[in-house]
Formats: sequence, C-alpha cells, structure tokens
Amino acid sequence: MTKQQVVSVQTIGRTSMVLRALADDAGKGTRLARVAETTGLGKTTVLRLLKALIEVGYVEFDDKTKLYSLGYDLFLLGQSARRVHIIELARAGLGRLAAQTGDTVFLSVREGNMARCIDRCTGSYPIRSLTLSVGDQRPLGVGAGSLALLAFESDAEISLIIAANKPERSAFERFGDADLRTMINAARQQGHTWNDGRIVSAMNAVGVPVLYADKRVAAALSVAAIQERMQPTRRQMIVDLLRQEAAHLGGLLDEARRTGSTATTDSSKEAAECPH
Repeated sequence: MTKQQVVSVQTIGRTSMVLRALADDAGKGTRLARVAETTGLGKTTVLRLLKALIEVGYVEFDDKTKLYSLGYDLFLLGQSARRVHIIELARAGLGRLAAQTGDTVFLSVREGNMARCIDRCTGSYPIRSLTLSVGDQRPLGVGAGSLALLAFESDAEISLIIAANKPERSAFERFGDADLRTMINAARQQGHTWNDGRIVSAMNAVGVPVLYADKRVAAALSVAAIQERMQPTRRQMIVDLLRQEAAHLGGLLDEARRTGSTATTDSSKEAAECPH
C-alpha cells in the first residue's frame, strides 16, 4: 500500500469516527471540543473533517449555537440503504399476496411527512389498480398504505404531521384534517386502514402497518382493487392475509436488526416471486 493509500484509509477511518461521535448525541448537536474528546483526534483534524462533511451535506453547523449535527443528505443515504433492505425482505411476501388475492399489492415507507411507494406487485386479475407507481410520493394519510404509516404513530407525532403536510394534502379532496382524524380513529379501532375510492372512484384499498417488536412503524403493506372485489367478506380475507405478511416481514426486520445480518431475502419455504 502506497503512502497516499495509507493516508486515504486513515482519513476514512477518522471521518467515520467523527460521524459516529455526532450520531451518539442523538440529534442534539455537538461542540467541536466534544467531538475531539470523543474521537481522540486533535481539534484541527476534527475541524478539517467537519468542514469537508459540511460541504457534501453530511454534517450541519448552527452558527448561533456553534453545534454540529448529522446532515439531511446523510439521512437520505441511510434511508436509501434501509429502503433496499426492506424491499428485498418484502418481495417474496408481495408475491404471495398478489398470487393469493389476484390484486395489486404495494409496499410503502415514510419519508418525512410523505409516504413513498417503494415496490409493487400486480396479481392475475385483468382489471388492475395501477394508480400508484414505484417511486411515487403522497402526503402521509392519503391512500391506504400511506394512512397505515400515519395512523399507528403516536398522537403527538400525528398532530405534527397533519399540520406539516396540510399544503400537500390540499391537492386531494376528502383528505382534510377532520377526514384524516376520522380515518385514523377507524384504523386504530379496526387494526387496518380503508380507502373507499377517495382518490380514484370505484377503486378501493386496505392497508396495514409493518411493525418492529417495539411497535414502531417500519413500513406499510396495502392491496388495491376495484370496488366489486372489496366487498366486506373478501375485504376481511385480504386484511387477514396482509396482517399475516406484515407480521412476517416485521419479524424478518427485527431479526436483521438483532443479528446485524446482511441477508436481504426471505428464506421462507413459501417464498414466491411476483407473478406479474
């Protein structure tokens, strides 16, 4: 290894130490002296690394408080890695749901005050609900999967989100504050969400949250179909299947967190590929 390569490796290692020191303060912000003390690096070295990290958006600096904290771009990078992990663990379950219901299945995750569809699997029924594409975003609460991400958060978090994404929700009829509160209460009572054609007429959908063992919301699964295929008896059957897959996916995510496993596939014997 050349001298330049050694220096590069050392820089990467020191940068990692600085980022971990900032992460340990859980978003409260950290002073330069504290970072130097935690990492064992000199203040000059730490300052140089922090300035470089600020330039790429991985660290933020508050001029008033003189505190450093992890930047939003680093958060997005982590979200991207998390998203890929969830997609791979969920894909077999999406295939099972699409095969069992014949309808369109969606996997969604929260991004700030929005929900993003990160995967979709269509079933064999000829009339498909394709109103939401992979990569599409909607305000939290708009749509069955998006509502499942919102409804099972804490009351305080829900209030903050409803206030924050009101401008984005204004583009959707029947998703005002009072409408959302009513749907959230119903979802909590029933354990699942229900969209009765609020976005596209005659297209209905149900959704459930995917929860970690500590009850934090990790993602949401939802199934959409034409109104005729969402009558009460069949709807309950779909909800039961969604709950089963959500519990399975939650278990896979917990296992991955507990063991630090890098496995990104569902090894279940019942694993299935998306049929379409």
